[in-house]
Amino acid sequence: EGFFPMAHCSTLRPTFHPQDISTMKLLSLLSAALIGSSAAFAPAPVNVQQRSSAMAPMSMSAADGEFYIDQNRRNLMNLILVGSAAVTIGGLAVPYVLFFLPPSSGGGEGGTPAKDALGNDLNMVEYLASKKPGDHSLAQGLKGDATYLIIKDDGSLETYGLNAVCTHLGCVVPWSAANNKFMCPCHGSQYAPTGAVVRGPAPLPLALAHIETDPDSGTILFNTWSETDFRTEGKPWWM
Repeated sequence: EGFFPMAHCSTLRPTFHPQDISTMKLLSLLSAALIGSSAAFAPAPVNVQQRSSAMAPMSMSAADGEFYIDQNRRNLMNLILVGSAAVTIGGLAVPYVLFFLPPSSGGGEGGTPAKDALGNDLNMVEYLASKKPGDHSLAQGLKGDATYLIIKDDGSLETYGLNAVCTHLGCVVPWSAANNKFMCPCHGSQYAPTGAVVRGPAPLPLALAHIETDPDSGTILFNTWSETDFRTEGKPWWM
């Protein structure tokens, strides 16, 4: 007796076609693949505290190596640099200055005191009293060089001294009383009693020095010989 037949009163349900089901499966597979790939390439979690503690020593050491300055070492290097420069400049300046200083003239007062082997000044009176005529003894002379003091036949002191350094290679030349000349034991050079060369290989005579007496103390004094060398009649080679 109703208005609609029973067949038309049943519940309506959605209808799916086979193509729609295939499309849904494909989308599900693509979504799963994307999620897996993103998880695989995602960065691993990092413990920030551990990383900062591990990098701190490296950064500190790098900072130390780059910015730390040892002041003591810097001062030492500065002193070495200044000292080297001073030595170099001084070594060049001293000979230059000495070149322009006039040599002390012979015969003037205020010479270098003659000293014995112990460094004591030699007194003229005492020295002559202790030596015999013809004696050739060494004393410390100009620049500390060994220099002969010569006693003449009349017992007085010769007015010049002879530097005992051989002009060949610098050996100290002894006096040979038996041969009445200076004879070098190193290479055979020989010198006359005045210091003139009588046998080589020495090329030059022994250097001369004036001998005087201090008027107050009586000390024997050496002065530079700057005038003509009486043995060669030429300019002194040691000047």
